[in-house]
Amino acid sequence: MMNKTRIPVPQLPRSMPEKQGIQSSAISAFLNRVTESQLGLHSFMLLRHGHVVAEGWWAPYSPERKHMLFSLSKSFTATAIGLAEAEQLLKLEDKVISFFPEEAPGDPDPHLAEMNIRHLLMMGTGHTSDTMPEMMNEAEGNWVRAFLQLPVDREPGSHFLYNTGATYMLSAILQKVTGQTLLEFLHPRLFSPLGIINPVWDSCPRGINTGGFGLSITTEDIARFGQLYLQKGLWNGKQLLPQEWVAEASALQIQNGDGKPDSGDWSQGYGYQFWRCRHGLYRGDGAFGQFCIIMPEQDAVVAITSGTHQMQEVMNAVWELLPALNDTQPELEQQASAAEQLAGQLRSLSIMPPNIRSFSALESAVNGQTYRLESNDLRIDSLAIAFGDNEARLTIQGQPDGYQEIILGRGQWAASQVRLMPGPAAADAIMSSFTWTAEDVLQLTLLMVEQPFIITLEIRFSEQSLTLTQSANVGMEAQEPVTIKGMSLV
Repeated sequence: MMNKTRIPVPQLPRSMPEKQGIQSSAISAFLNRVTESQLGLHSFMLLRHGHVVAEGWWAPYSPERKHMLFSLSKSFTATAIGLAEAEQLLKLEDKVISFFPEEAPGDPDPHLAEMNIRHLLMMGTGHTSDTMPEMMNEAEGNWVRAFLQLPVDREPGSHFLYNTGATYMLSAILQKVTGQTLLEFLHPRLFSPLGIINPVWDSCPRGINTGGFGLSITTEDIARFGQLYLQKGLWNGKQLLPQEWVAEASALQIQNGDGKPDSGDWSQGYGYQFWRCRHGLYRGDGAFGQFCIIMPEQDAVVAITSGTHQMQEVMNAVWELLPALNDTQPELEQQASAAEQLAGQLRSLSIMPPNIRSFSALESAVNGQTYRLESNDLRIDSLAIAFGDNEARLTIQGQPDGYQEIILGRGQWAASQVRLMPGPAAADAIMSSFTWTAEDVLQLTLLMVEQPFIITLEIRFSEQSLTLTQSANVGMEAQEPVTIKGMSLV
């Protein structure tokens, strides 16, 4: 069993930017760029020479909160494979079907038979479409069997395809050979030595960690992981990860584009669950802007969490820091005014709740009214809103979670724990607010502070009815807002 007791963890060392050879004004310019371009960052941490020289969280996000990493999880899964290889628990040339004789087809296709662990790591399985949707829809929740039943149209190793199912298979193989989940295996070998406390990782219906997504850790935890790779696997004088693995995992293993600088950062090649970047850098990343960027030549790491579709623009903003990081002077003269400006910027980072109209005369008429909603995909049967001086309480009744209450601040954030998203059994941490955008239109903003999502509910009242429209800042697919009508029960 993993120890889940919260214990103090030594922080990474802190330093003024100039002490580590970077001007505070360069970091201020980065923050200005992020703000002006509305890039939707939730947190940012910059390490130089092993020291945190700048860190900030856009309130109500905060340092102690874990943040869902999405596909940045893949880099941690690959690290587990590197550790398992070092312990001679497996070899990268081992065939995938050799681990799962019960789930593999009786007469496997030659391409499937040829697929090995290295092909999974480099996203070169030979599939021509991501296997994950078919796996998640498998009737009995057997994702391994679903993966092995899908056609492998190309020769493994010959063709790059970003395939989250391949990363899941790495997790499944690890669990097969160790008898431990990915999370359990990594705890004594990676998480505990780095000081990453109580990481959370989603699992498939059969109890295998999802591998390609589902890990949640803090921003500083991301930075620690990046610093480990920057130090070629060395941590506090101990070689946690073989130096050869770090070199191999971060190197170009398969082409995924023309590699030209003007082609962007998704066409520079792929390693073992790490992306190659322009400027000779590499990174782990996840949907909606979760980043761990390793800069060997600059001896720097950037950790970022976000809720954005503009991931290339986030990286472009980071690349604008490179000239300042390329300065070879070990220490620069500190400019007091620039340092004060940066400190003020970092302290004042925030996502402000909308506050258009604080009150509406309609509040007393709809206060506490229960509205029955028409059948809807959100599975909300009814809702009611009760208004107080400084807050409102939204109660919803629906499936599968029954009665839930969300507290909303009047033009300010208020905290709740509710289930808004499918997935783990734990409730989601929500910071919520409300404002009136018109006399008859109420806007609720639900910010999920451990995930990238901000959900907006617009409620338009009309006599004894309402129209509810839900939208979100980001999503895996482009989605139109959901509109639902309801009638008062009075």
